[in-house]
Amino acid sequence: MKLKLGLIGLSQDWRSRHLPALRMLAERFEVSAVYNSISSMAANVAREFDAQPFDGFREMLAHSEIEAVLFLESSWYGTAPINAACDYGKAIYCGSEIKLAPERAAGLRELVQQSGVAFMAEFPQRLAPASLRLKELIATRLGQPQMIFCHRRLPAEFGRQHNLPQEVMDRELVELMDWCSFVAGKPISSIHANSHSSRDSQHLDYFSVSLQLGGAHENSGSENSYPTTAQISCGAYIPASWQEAIHFQQPSAMQVRCENGLAFLDLPNTLTWFDEAGRHQESLEAELNVGQQLLTQFHRSVTSLVRKMADLEDVCRGLQAIQVARQSMHEHRRMFLEQ
Repeated sequence: MKLKLGLIGLSQDWRSRHLPALRMLAERFEVSAVYNSISSMAANVAREFDAQPFDGFREMLAHSEIEAVLFLESSWYGTAPINAACDYGKAIYCGSEIKLAPERAAGLRELVQQSGVAFMAEFPQRLAPASLRLKELIATRLGQPQMIFCHRRLPAEFGRQHNLPQEVMDRELVELMDWCSFVAGKPISSIHANSHSSRDSQHLDYFSVSLQLGGAHENSGSENSYPTTAQISCGAYIPASWQEAIHFQQPSAMQVRCENGLAFLDLPNTLTWFDEAGRHQESLEAELNVGQQLLTQFHRSVTSLVRKMADLEDVCRGLQAIQVARQSMHEHRRMFLEQ
């Protein structure tokens, strides 16, 4: 079944992730309509797909031929396209750059649930080939994760600005916390967050989050009942003028200590792991790339007879975790999440 798509906005990863994936999956998707806040960009993309450009996203979503929407950029209209897609009964692919306000999480969940449309959130780290292979190794060779270390050094432009915008911090927090929870196979039970601001700025340039995943709420008899500790750090703490330092010894995106070994993961395709037999190096270039994995999963969620709500629940949990992390930063103490 080929789905006719409406495209709203262009993400930073449009050329590297979404466009190649749509071309590779042409038997499953047809881009029929395009809307962008910059009309010339909409026209250019529409020509690439022989699609129709629209001047408004509601007009586009009201079109009877459109079955689903790829919502990749918020721009000035915020999350209004999600409301419109629910009004017109269109399935929603929500890109990772969409700015979702934590305080509106409950309202978003209720809106989508009442509309009955399929909803998928973009969590690219989950479906990276290295992440999927690591999950296989956890199940077969490495055993349950005990400690996870996750670091993200942000692009140099944030260092130039001496400013880590709130929406950037929120997006990074959601993605990194979700990634740790996915790898561990456990929900977040508590958060302790800290941040740092440079002397000449009131804005933070670095944050760290200590998570406990799983724990007391789980059945004590389960092999997965012991909590996993995760340490996340993220920031733009190296000035842009220090070009040599910026690229010096980048740490692995994730390090995982498991019951039976260690794993070092670099997105999207590289995994190095160690067990009693020694070192194992895997390059997963031949696997489906992240964009194809994401859109294939979206196609399944739209065409399946079983409505999948897990992504929406994960988004709401992530937004709740952001609120708790903010409170933890403000009060300088560990906070517990409601389960």
